[in-house]
Amino acid sequence: MLDYAHLAAVAAVLSAGSFERAAAALGITPSAVSQRVKLLEERLGTVLIVRGVPCRATEAGLRLARHVEAVGLLERDLGADLGLSGPGDSAAMLRIAVNADSLATWFVDAMARCEGFLFELVLDDQDHSAERLRRGEVCAAVSALAGGVQGCSSRPLGALRYRATASPAFLARWFADGVSAQTLGRAPSLRFDAKDELQARWMETIVGAAPPVPCHRLPSSRAFLDGARAGLGWGMNPHCLVAEDLARGRLVELVPGRPLDVALHWHVSRIVEPALRSVTAAVIAAAGRSLLR
Repeated sequence: MLDYAHLAAVAAVLSAGSFERAAAALGITPSAVSQRVKLLEERLGTVLIVRGVPCRATEAGLRLARHVEAVGLLERDLGADLGLSGPGDSAAMLRIAVNADSLATWFVDAMARCEGFLFELVLDDQDHSAERLRRGEVCAAVSALAGGVQGCSSRPLGALRYRATASPAFLARWFADGVSAQTLGRAPSLRFDAKDELQARWMETIVGAAPPVPCHRLPSSRAFLDGARAGLGWGMNPHCLVAEDLARGRLVELVPGRPLDVALHWHVSRIVEPALRSVTAAVIAAAGRSLLR
């Protein structure tokens, strides 16, 4: 059996970012925190925390921190079932993987309707966020993966609609001869990061292939939209973020009426699924208000 005081020390350091802040949160001295972490590392024969500013988890340390989080969620749920919980109880930490566009459009609405939780969101592309769940880095994830993740439950949320948009001046400059594989191959595009395949998927539906294209990488939903408005490049923006720009003529579609719909799913670890009933309900409800069914 693992000593939960030692586990709590590891989780506190990773959450707070330093031994000093972890000590303040636990109500003990920094040397006591360091001793507990050291004892657990010696017991397991592996380093759990990379000391630095801030302190970072090794893979083993991250798994242990997620274990502590899961235990906290289960204990919170058990306390509620036994009538032992009250308004003075501390909020439970919950780590969720979510894509940036969901966070920018509808996911905060779900978070705001959940009481008793403190959220730590891990941003990742919707095609890759489920991998965080497989590795035990998070308890739940918003993902484009339709199939289930082993040990997890999955529920469809709806589709986030994207439109290929650019400024009118950009369209006139780069696509005066229409949208084709040749013009797409020359025009600068916008890409969130190396994992972002939305532009490639849309090009495949329009011209039957995804030609290599020059691109700017803008790892921010807001900057991505601002880049399109400024004429920096064309990119796939969520419809709900660009609807007003399209209506006012600040942005135009490269090919009108040809959106890309990305189906999203909610995956949650079965171990903590009962403890996250309210979160799941809030996520499904918020998605229902914003996503296409």
